[in-house]
Amino acid sequence: MHDPHTAVARRPLVRAWLTAVAGLMLLTLVVGGATRLTESGLSIVEWKPVTGIFPPVSADAWQAEFGKYRQIPQYRELNRGMSLDEFKTIYWWEWTHRLLARLVGAAFLLPFVLFLWRGWIEPHLKPRLWTLFGAGAGLGAVGWWMVSSGLAGRVSVSQYRLAFHLTLACAIYAAILWTAQELRARSTEPVPRRLRLTAASLVVLVLVQIYLGALVAGLDAGLVFNTWPQIDGSLIPSAERLWFESPAWRNLFENTLTVQFDHRMLAYVLWIATVLHLADVIRAKRGRAVLNGALALACGVTLQAGIGIVTLLHQAPLPLALLHQITGIAVLTIAVIHAESLSRRQAIAVADAPHSVSLPRGTT
Repeated sequence: MHDPHTAVARRPLVRAWLTAVAGLMLLTLVVGGATRLTESGLSIVEWKPVTGIFPPVSADAWQAEFGKYRQIPQYRELNRGMSLDEFKTIYWWEWTHRLLARLVGAAFLLPFVLFLWRGWIEPHLKPRLWTLFGAGAGLGAVGWWMVSSGLAGRVSVSQYRLAFHLTLACAIYAAILWTAQELRARSTEPVPRRLRLTAASLVVLVLVQIYLGALVAGLDAGLVFNTWPQIDGSLIPSAERLWFESPAWRNLFENTLTVQFDHRMLAYVLWIATVLHLADVIRAKRGRAVLNGALALACGVTLQAGIGIVTLLHQAPLPLALLHQITGIAVLTIAVIHAESLSRRQAIAVADAPHSVSLPRGTT
């Protein structure tokens, strides 16, 4: 039987491993965003989880891959006449994205198995880490499910599948980062319970906003209605324009005006919520660490909103669109770190409870 004290002593190592996995996953998200924006995601038309790690090396192999791509609608309708060198550019984006995804899986699984064998994983963490590994493996299958939607009958992947794939990836990233942060030394400084709840709610709001942003990307909705603060000629479009699809729910996913409008409205809600949260933290006077987290989140959301507006006004050029996606992931990172730091503090029900609240012996 493994000594439980050994697992506790190895917390810094386990935390470093999870932080490294989260960092690698963040890089994968960034490259995935670039792959989507360069319309490179359909350049590899087969899913080979093992042998797909090896790219074409010979002229014949490249021609074979190019020939497969020329059979799908995206080539015939959008890229007809593309040269082999141009194909190689989009191929390398998709290949790099898939390689990084495989590296994330290996970087998670191999040390995890070693740490389990050595008894360095605390018992309460084992089910969560196995769940995260399973979710990551499922993410690979979801990625191919997404790609397959663009291989026949359409020139791009389904916005439904794109949004699900990205949001699942971000949720897994957030869970890994949260778990890594949990392994730090805990604080016994009390904070009002409402601050913990609002911080956690902001993480959820950011994930929902990422989902809506993926729908915008999947529909290329950022290329239309390129005015702000008005959209389609007014602050709030007419109901006839927002809800003309039938059944009505389809407008939320397929109507470019409705999708972009929803993304804008939630951006306003998220910004207001982060500013109110910051004001609440200031009133609560619960220490510089809490204040810094809330301030960083409010600044991050403000920056992200500003970049989003500029990106929209310029019709989503590649550099701005990619920067908008990167800052979105940065906002999620800040939100997770802030919410987790509050969750590790002793909750108190009364907002104006004094700093000198006495805690039971051994409270963490």
